[in-house]
Amino acid sequence: MTGRLVYVAGPSGAGKDSLLGWLKDHLPHDAPVAFARRTITRAAAAGGEQHDSVDLPDFLRLREAGAFGLDWEANGLCYGVRHTELTPPRDGGTVIVNGSRAYLPEAARRFPRMTVVHVTASVETLRRRLTARARESAEMVEARVQRSLDFRIPPGLAAIEIHNEDVLADAGARLMQALSLPRRELHPAA
Repeated sequence: MTGRLVYVAGPSGAGKDSLLGWLKDHLPHDAPVAFARRTITRAAAAGGEQHDSVDLPDFLRLREAGAFGLDWEANGLCYGVRHTELTPPRDGGTVIVNGSRAYLPEAARRFPRMTVVHVTASVETLRRRLTARARESAEMVEARVQRSLDFRIPPGLAAIEIHNEDVLADAGARLMQALSLPRRELHPAA
């Protein structure tokens, strides 16, 4: 890889997907930044993350064939990032991966020069967002919140911390600045 790999991780409810969506919308169209498409063992959902959907046997075949530069299991699903997705759009470009906190040590072993971004929010914000999604029981929400409290960046790894609390644009601007990414010029309507 002749560019920079940015590995974004954080607890459920921290707003990683929203933050990455904001970033995509605010980068210049010609910015040398690519967002790695993941291969996931779940069906594609309207309005959800754009990903390659495969069943478990196909995922396992791809992994066995060495198709993935990164792969992990989380929340009953398998996730993979193909080697081709880890290629920057041009030399010196940036590839951004939406990763897993649990897989972070292995990702760092495979890509020791990667930049780690840890997106987080307060316990109250995480709890409120997870509850509003209405995908899990109250006990499952509390278990996720507890995992967020227990998580520590592995020793020897530095991470950029982005707190995503209230205003998405504020967190997005902090992330853009921390990664030294160009911001798209907005032209006033004529």
